Amino acid sequence: MSPAQKPTPEDKLLSTLGLCARARKLVMGTPMVCEAMRDKRNPVIAVLEASDTSANTHKKLSDKCGFYGVPLYRLTADTVGLGRAVGKTGAVAAVGVIDANLYHALEKHLPERVELTEENPHPNQE
Repeated sequence: MSPAQKPTPEDKLLSTLGLCARARKLVMGTPMVCEAMRDKRNPVIAVLEASDTSANTHKKLSDKCGFYGVPLYRLTADTVGLGRAVGKTGAVAAVGVIDANLYHALEKHLPERVELTEENPHPNQE
């Protein structure tokens, strides 16, 4: 991005996610996020899912988020972009935010929440 370009909300979101990762206030990866939602001591406040996750991964995340009452957001960034934003070399399908203050910093850049209903098909399915 050249200095003349204004950062998009997605750029700001990914940058703030990088800050959350450096502060160790993110849980990374679908299995870890699902496990962390059960933790009462350090609960997951919100889950952010990459745009290119499989139907199975999306269902798993949306079911867990619905059960535990955690908001789920589907980003426009893919798994590689999300992984790069949080400092990983590989793909990351989902991250869970565990700090309220950092979640509030992310809120203004987040896309619309995913509605958590049983009839919610995977967005990539036709």
